[in-house]
Amino acid sequence: MRYSLFLLGCLIASQLQVLGQVAPSPKTLPVQQRVKDEMTDAANLFLGMLTPEQRQKTTFPFDSEERFNWHFVPRERKGLPLKQMTPEQRQAAMAMLKTALSLQGYEKATSIIDMENVLRVIDNRPPNDVYRDPENYSFTFFGDPATNAPWSWRIEGHHLSLQFVAVDGKVLAQTPTFFGSNPGVLKFDSGMADKRMSDPRVKDLPQKGRAILKQETEKAFALLKTLNTDQRKQAVLAAVAYPEMVTSNKRKASLERMDGVKMADMNSEQRKLFMDLIQAYLTNYRITLAKQQLDKLKKAGLDEIRFSWAGDLTPELGDGKGWYYRIHGPTILIEYDNSQTNANHIHTVVRDLTNDWGEDLLQEHYKNASHGKD
Repeated sequence: MRYSLFLLGCLIASQLQVLGQVAPSPKTLPVQQRVKDEMTDAANLFLGMLTPEQRQKTTFPFDSEERFNWHFVPRERKGLPLKQMTPEQRQAAMAMLKTALSLQGYEKATSIIDMENVLRVIDNRPPNDVYRDPENYSFTFFGDPATNAPWSWRIEGHHLSLQFVAVDGKVLAQTPTFFGSNPGVLKFDSGMADKRMSDPRVKDLPQKGRAILKQETEKAFALLKTLNTDQRKQAVLAAVAYPEMVTSNKRKASLERMDGVKMADMNSEQRKLFMDLIQAYLTNYRITLAKQQLDKLKKAGLDEIRFSWAGDLTPELGDGKGWYYRIHGPTILIEYDNSQTNANHIHTVVRDLTNDWGEDLLQEHYKNASHGKD
């Protein structure tokens, strides 16, 4: 327990230092260019701090199949984990993460990492456990950010998987994006169906009271509550929540059809609630990247985006409780699942149905590129 708290203290100290290290770019640069430059500069700074052995472990060719090898469970991963970095390298890595996310998104990511300390306690694992390990989050690069060729980077570990693709001064993609939280709500409560919350040690954890994905839950229930009888018939797909996200960690996310109630069939209040829910996910990215995604949704047609649900219709916790929802449109798929541990273990994912890993925009780039020809 003392070791876990020590790791937490180190992580928080590192984060606070990072917050002071990311200097704003000159205001004269175009907004999109500022984000790309910050990310590229941070990536080059980090890579420049690595030893030859570390760099070999961290970098892969851009066309490597490893770029698509993503998951959100505890497992051994390619790349350089935090535990194998010096304090200075770790600061640089976390500073790079901050160039891609909003303050909200960065706080979620670092809280998810820190939740491994909680799991060590409530799962009764040893202090040096490598299965629940806040230092087992790896940074991996594909291609070289010091060149003009396409490049990508990823941070991944338990309940966190983020990847970004850039080329020619523009961030082309930021999906798949996975955020998860176990427990979904951390509080001492002997009456909770999640029996781990009756552990007296929970009362002494510095993270007590944490609910990392609270808005993703509350905003969805707020929308569900407003649906009339006909709308609920369209939206509710099953009385029992699906046991996991339907698309899992597949390289290409696809569903046979779009189900649920359309935004076009919602009243003005419901449309606002639906947009608030969508924004809960988009605003995890830096503002320019969030706007990039929102503009794409608008271009494809907001009216065609659907909201669907499976499982319990109220947020009360209890034995066998659970709920799932998805947001599905022509270009986007967002899945939320809270069915494990009696609805106290949340998974969320954002997929761009046309441009995960930048595949759509990279094809356009290659088509238009001269490749060095006159």
